[in-house]
Amino acid sequence: MEINITVNGNSVAIQLHQYWSLLDVLRDSLGLTGAKRGCDRGECGSCTVLLDGKPVNACQVLASRVDGTNVATIEGLASGGILSELQQSYLDEDGGQCGFCTPGFVMATRALLNTNPTPTDDEVLEALSGNLCRCNAYGRILASVRTAIEREA
Repeated sequence: MEINITVNGNSVAIQLHQYWSLLDVLRDSLGLTGAKRGCDRGECGSCTVLLDGKPVNACQVLASRVDGTNVATIEGLASGGILSELQQSYLDEDGGQCGFCTPGFVMATRALLNTNPTPTDDEVLEALSGNLCRCNAYGRILASVRTAIEREA
């Protein structure tokens, strides 16, 4: 089976098996390894990407269902080798201690800031509630989001 999707602004046609997840396609077919395979159950958020602008757990989305959609991954946020303000904020505020969960948090944050550029702390916490950090860096993650809000204002 073949699907046609746009990933980070680039149109691609992909041959796949009907049981592949979007995460399989991103990591194994396209070499985009930013979205991580954590729990493979949609519980940790480390595989969060934006599907038509909405955050999804890529491990839980059948690739055969995304034909004709737009997918944004962590790799698509940087431009010309320069990190986006959001990515730089996470780096500057040490929002990704070990880094495993960071791409998922960044993408969930991007989705939030795309729809609400000045969220309250409670709105941030709600938007990121589907993402888990095993290092318990939640304070640094919240600081990262606050810094991104200031920089993107």
